[in-house]
Amino acid sequence: MTENLHPRSRLVHDAIRAAGIEGDIVVLPDAASTAPLAAAALGVEVGAIANSLVFWSDGAPLLVMTSGAHRVDTTALAARLGRGDIVRATAEQVREATGQAIGGVAPAGHPSRLTTVVDEDLAQYDEIWAAGGTPHTVFPMTYDQLVALTGGTVTKVD
Repeated sequence: MTENLHPRSRLVHDAIRAAGIEGDIVVLPDAASTAPLAAAALGVEVGAIANSLVFWSDGAPLLVMTSGAHRVDTTALAARLGRGDIVRATAEQVREATGQAIGGVAPAGHPSRLTTVVDEDLAQYDEIWAAGGTPHTVFPMTYDQLVALTGGTVTKVD
């Protein structure tokens, strides 16, 4: 099955398998580059979509895995984490940090491990869905698997 995946999605597949996540990467017929689009394509609540948002803080990328039902309050998040300003990364910074394009950034499969924050509100869902390396790919997992996969710090993000 992985031979038909985009090379970026194959990297994600390998990373999630190495982490013991058994969910398969699903190729969607249309791009689902936003949480509402992904939720509609999968028939799930928008809050069960784990958005992968890349920010820049203290001179380095910061991956924030947030519920599709939330917007990140960067000022409050910076204060909670004891960081300087948190600003949205540019498309070039996202590609450099993750090897993936905006709208398809997965929580794993990056050139190197990213400092990651995981939205505590994702814990309310038995199954969550994240991008699989491209805007056309997604995969399911549990909240605990997301935290373990990313090594993320769990906190409120909105």
